[in-house]
Amino acid sequence: SVRRRALDLLFVICDTDNAERIVDELVAHLVVADASIREEMVLKIAILAEKYATDLRWYVDTILKLISISGDYVSDSIWHRVVQIVTNHPQGDLQGYAAATLFVAVSPHRCHETTVSVAAYVLGEFGFLIAERPGMSGEEQFHVLHQHWFNVDTKTRAILISTYAKLANLYEECRPLVAPIFARSKNSSDVEVQQRCAEYASMREAFSPEAVEDLLREMPPFEDKRRSALELRLLETEGEDSAAVTKASMPSEVEQQRALQSAQMLSNPPLEEEDVEEEEEDIPPIDEQEDEPDEGEQFDDQEEAQEEEVEDVGDEEEDEELPEDEEPLEEEDLQEDEDDNAIENGSANPVIVGIPKELIPAMRKAFSNLCTSPSGVLFENSLLQVGVKHEYVGAQGRISVFFGNLHSSSLQHFKVKVDQPDHLKMQMQGTQDLLDDGEPDSAGCTVATKTQAKLLVLVEVTAPFDDAPSMRITFETEKGERHDYPLRLPLVATCFMEPVNLDPGAFMQRWKSLEGPDRECQEVMKLPPNSSGINEPYMDRVSKIIVDGLKFGRCQGVDPTPWTVSGAATFRTGAKDANGNNINVGCLVRVEANPKANAFRVTTRTLHPLCSKAIKNVSLVSIKLAM
Repeated sequence: SVRRRALDLLFVICDTDNAERIVDELVAHLVVADASIREEMVLKIAILAEKYATDLRWYVDTILKLISISGDYVSDSIWHRVVQIVTNHPQGDLQGYAAATLFVAVSPHRCHETTVSVAAYVLGEFGFLIAERPGMSGEEQFHVLHQHWFNVDTKTRAILISTYAKLANLYEECRPLVAPIFARSKNSSDVEVQQRCAEYASMREAFSPEAVEDLLREMPPFEDKRRSALELRLLETEGEDSAAVTKASMPSEVEQQRALQSAQMLSNPPLEEEDVEEEEEDIPPIDEQEDEPDEGEQFDDQEEAQEEEVEDVGDEEEDEELPEDEEPLEEEDLQEDEDDNAIENGSANPVIVGIPKELIPAMRKAFSNLCTSPSGVLFENSLLQVGVKHEYVGAQGRISVFFGNLHSSSLQHFKVKVDQPDHLKMQMQGTQDLLDDGEPDSAGCTVATKTQAKLLVLVEVTAPFDDAPSMRITFETEKGERHDYPLRLPLVATCFMEPVNLDPGAFMQRWKSLEGPDRECQEVMKLPPNSSGINEPYMDRVSKIIVDGLKFGRCQGVDPTPWTVSGAATFRTGAKDANGNNINVGCLVRVEANPKANAFRVTTRTLHPLCSKAIKNVSLVSIKLAM
């Protein structure tokens, strides 16, 4: 027919530039289309929406429109594909958006059964992402789904049963609502419904709580096959020689970008995007019994096993050498810089003077203080004082550095060179000729006595990191001594945190979801024997550091004793995903004190190992400084 040929033509000429317009026009025409062509229209609209969606939220909206207009013609393979795409794209706010959109779609008492099926699956997997929103709690999710129980067939009920089990596992208030349903349906005439209810009802009696958590956690990503079920369906109906089949089998540029992004996420622990409003997508839970220090007994064994490995962060006696770019807050980095540049007396003229060893402890302490303070002195000797003032909003920061001449005469050929790593976008401006451009004939500036040179650094972070950028200062005195000071800017991952407040249940659920060696970083730190010990005022200072210094939200109610502090935050970056959304990382920290052992255990969990490591390092140093 003419209509079918027009549909084929539109399908073939569709591309990234016109896809949204063509798909929207086809959806609008679907309302009045003949029944004989509706199924083919729905299939081709679904393929085009997936193939050319630059924003997958538009794809989700399009499929929901198809269901609402012609739900009887939306095959299982179409809504299964929606589930697959939402599950395989955790970056951005797609999963949270899909959960919220489907919650609204399934809220009316009358809606198509396909809507109930896809909503049940998505809310069971990702409903926790919206549970903190008003009117979308776990209990509300249960009620909006269960109102359809008597109107759907046994196939959809089986999906609902699995969703109920997941909701009951996450939310205590859902358990008394779910239990009667399982009890009644154990005698269902449908074998699938009967078996699911019997197994879920007895699961907590048959397995440990940890095993139940593992069994009911969200499903892993689906395997991406060469051809999707929709393409196979199109091949089945139109044949191999069809232009539409050829078109569908050729990946679009958008699909190639998505595939590349998915491959990168599988090869690296991904940068998980957070919903700007909710911020909790990647933020996890805790096993209280496992994580609570109980009268000094919880990690005594761990301390014995690690006794020779556990060191005071910043202890000058540490011998192990680490690469300079790995742990900026620990002694190795500062010591390594110092070893390379400390007081060289050779035959060269002029004499090169580095940072004396006796200044290293004070320099380290000043750096660590500035990592959690908005301003302060980074370095000071008899010639020079370096002050820093920095502030951050989201992924961007503004760092002002002041170089004050404390000497009785001017400092000549004064130059500053700041490292610009790949994960930081920097713009710098300062006193004329202050910045070292790398040219050997660069004269530098002159800083007169009792005056300052100034440097302004505007920065945007694009990826997780655990190393602070280096800053090298060189100048000469009137006597011809050349001074060379390698420092580090107090620019660490926690500078780009935004606090997230979670209730105990949400925190613990997210903590569990971030288990694994690539996501967790943990270290025990024993305080020096001459310290005053761990008491409640000390823990108050630790809590203040976590909240004010590291910029984590204090999760009240998670910790049953005053000896544990838990917090949640989002690491903001300026990087964008394929949909144009900022890529961010959810972060959790848990600081546990053992007063009897005079020790702390710091555990961090994030979706990126560099984030976990960086937060752990800053936490350890800051806790020690709180003594």
